[in-house]
Amino acid sequence: MRSSRRSLLATFLSLPFIDAMHSAASAQGMQQLPLTAACDDREAATLEREAGPFFKPSSPLSRDLFLDSPGGAQITVAGFVLDNRCRPLPGSFVEIWHADEHGEYDQESFRLRGHQFTDARGRWWFHTIVPALYPGRTRHFHFKVQRSGGSVLTTQLFFPNEARNATDRIFHETLLMEMKNTNEGMFGQFNFVI
Repeated sequence: MRSSRRSLLATFLSLPFIDAMHSAASAQGMQQLPLTAACDDREAATLEREAGPFFKPSSPLSRDLFLDSPGGAQITVAGFVLDNRCRPLPGSFVEIWHADEHGEYDQESFRLRGHQFTDARGRWWFHTIVPALYPGRTRHFHFKVQRSGGSVLTTQLFFPNEARNATDRIFHETLLMEMKNTNEGMFGQFNFVI
């Protein structure tokens, strides 16, 4: 039996920081929450990637983007913002934008665009849709991440097991999300290190 996206997110949000970073957590019986690797003494910073031509400033404060595209396959993307010593960074800015289920970016308004600030434990999450492929690119999300008073990290996150990953010049394996299929859609996790 598959667990739900909501139960995986609830498990993720209920874990103490140490447990989320060093152990696999149970969600609905024996189901395991997908987690990134445990932190070492020093973590390598998340790689930068270009913003691309579709970035638009002043996105709304919103984590529920799936309502913008009700025909898309739902996904919850979640993680932590950490410093290079694996300490959570509360109050960090996290912004997402991506293509819709047809591979199109909204340039007229703010469909599938939003930002938020990490909570007291450095956690962020968005409910959105799986972006479609479009010519020349593999499936991806765009992100901007900034700790309070720090510089902005612009990057992209990628889906595992995509055939186009091998031919996308921007793709890098360290930017792969850990994915879990659920009975309500996908759940992906990635921790930004800035």
